[in-house]
This record gives sequence, structure tokens and C-alpha cells, in this order.
Amino acid sequence: MSQRLERINELLRREISGVVQREFEFTNALVTISAAEITQDLREAKIFVSVLGGHSCRVLEQLEQKRGLIQSRIAKRITMRCTPILMFRIDDSASRGVEMVNLLDEVDKIPKAPPAEEEEED
Repeated sequence: MSQRLERINELLRREISGVVQREFEFTNALVTISAAEITQDLREAKIFVSVLGGHSCRVLEQLEQKRGLIQSRIAKRITMRCTPILMFRIDDSASRGVEMVNLLDEVDKIPKAPPAEEEEED
């Protein structure tokens, strides 16, 4: 990915995170914008949302319903030829990370073969 796209992704993530923090209130859930991936033509962007302690389906529905509001707020803060169409996705990397750590702990508990002894040369 080009350096320009990476900068735009980070800028989008930061600005959308600010809009979500100011404009939305989620009950019993901690919602963060974890990443943004914009297409090469800058027309569409996938926004990855991490939800802790709540129903991610409801959060996603709420964000999708207010997508126009979020895009208009972004358009005012970012100078681009056209504001990308936002598509929200659930980021489940935290839960996958916990599963991976648990798997590694299980593997660590499996008995290991004793180390092979080397024959001494006389």
C-alpha cells in the first residue's frame, strides 16, 4: 500500500473516531474505530469497528443508519475531491487474539518429549 493511502487511512480512522465519540452514545458497549481501508480510487472505505461489552450487531446497525451524518461530518473536516462511501465492518481481531493465546497455553500444557541425549565419543 502506498504511503499516501496509509496517511489517508489514518486520517479517516482518526476523524471518524472523533465523530463517533462526539455524536453517538452506545449503551453498555465500548466502541472504537480500529482501522480504515480506502480503495485505490478513494471512493469507498471499509471502517473496522471494535465493540467490547455489547451487541456488535446493534452498534453496526446504528452506524449504518447514520452513515450519511458521519460522511457529512468527515467531508467538512477533510479536504478531498469526494468523500468516500463508508462501509462499516466488525473488527474481531481482539477476540481472535484471545483465542490464539488460549490455544498457545493449551499447547504449552501438552507433555513434551525428553531431550535426545547425544552419544559421547570415546
